[in-house]
Amino acid sequence: MISRRSMLSAAAGTASLAALPLRPAAAGVAGTLGCAPRYLGYRRADRAQPYASYMASSTRPIQAAAARAVDAGPTPASAIPPLSDLTRDLAPTGYSRLERGYGLTAGGQVWVAMHTRLPGNTAAMWDWWFGWHSTEPARYKLWHPDAHAFAAIKQDRSRIPGLTDRQKYVGNTSYVDEYIGDQLEQLAISFVDPERHGFVVPAGHTVVTGHVGSSVLPVRLGRLAHQIRPTGYGAEMRSRFYLNVASLGEVDARANLCAIARNPLPTLSTPLPFDVAFGRDLMQHCAAEMNHLSRILPDLYAEFRGTP
Repeated sequence: MISRRSMLSAAAGTASLAALPLRPAAAGVAGTLGCAPRYLGYRRADRAQPYASYMASSTRPIQAAAARAVDAGPTPASAIPPLSDLTRDLAPTGYSRLERGYGLTAGGQVWVAMHTRLPGNTAAMWDWWFGWHSTEPARYKLWHPDAHAFAAIKQDRSRIPGLTDRQKYVGNTSYVDEYIGDQLEQLAISFVDPERHGFVVPAGHTVVTGHVGSSVLPVRLGRLAHQIRPTGYGAEMRSRFYLNVASLGEVDARANLCAIARNPLPTLSTPLPFDVAFGRDLMQHCAAEMNHLSRILPDLYAEFRGTP
C-alpha cells in the first residue's frame, strides 16, 4: 500500500521541494520563521482574549440524528453519489437520499455526508466565521475544543478595508492541525469561489467549499463543501467530503516548514488511501464541531462581527 510519506515526498519532488526535510531541528526552524506552537486547550494568553467567555473545556455532544448515523455503519458504495454530482447533491432546494453517512465509493474515495441543524444561525454568520477564525489559533479552538490544536491563515485579510466576509477566506488557505479521531492531521484548506465551481448560491445562502490538502507538503487530498441555507428555526448545514482525490497543490514553503516544525515526528506513515474508519471519525468530527459552534455563533457574531 502506498504510504502517505512516499506520496507526499513524490509530490514534493515534482514541486521542486524534494530536499524538504521531514525531521528538522524543530525548535530552530520554529524560532527562525516565527512559527506559532501547537497545543490542545487554552493557555493563559488565550484566556486574556476578548472572546474568552466562549472558550469551553470540552466539545458538546453531537446531535441525536448524527449519532444514529455514525452508529449505523458504512454506506454501500452503490448508494454513494460520485464527486461529479456534488453540485447537484447540494442544490439550493430539496434534500438528497443520503444526508448523513460515510463510506467508500466504488473508486475508493472516502465519502462523508452530514446534516446539522443550526438553530438561530444564518449563512452570513458562517461566512463571517470562516473569514474570522483562522487568524488566531484560540479562535479556531472555539469550534472544537477537544480536537483543534492550531490554525493560521496564508493571507490575513482581516484589516483590508472594503472586503466582504466571504472575500476574506475565498481564494485563501487556512492551515490547521486537528485530531480526526486519534489521528493528528496537518491540513491546508484552500477555499474557492462556489459559484465558479458550479454551485448555485441564492441570497441568504452560502456554500463554503475548497480543496483539502496537506500543510506539510503541496499535495491535495480531496474536496469539501458545506452548504448553509435558511430554515424556519434558523439554518441548516449540509456537509460533504471526498478524500483520496490526490493532486499537486500550491507551494507555501514557510507554511510547510512551520507545519513540520510543529511536529518533529510527523504522522506521515499512516497509509494512504484514507480508509473507511477514517471516514467514520471524520463524520463524528464534523458533527461535533458544527453543532458545538452553532450554539455559540449567534452571540459570538453579534459581539465580534465588527472586529478584525
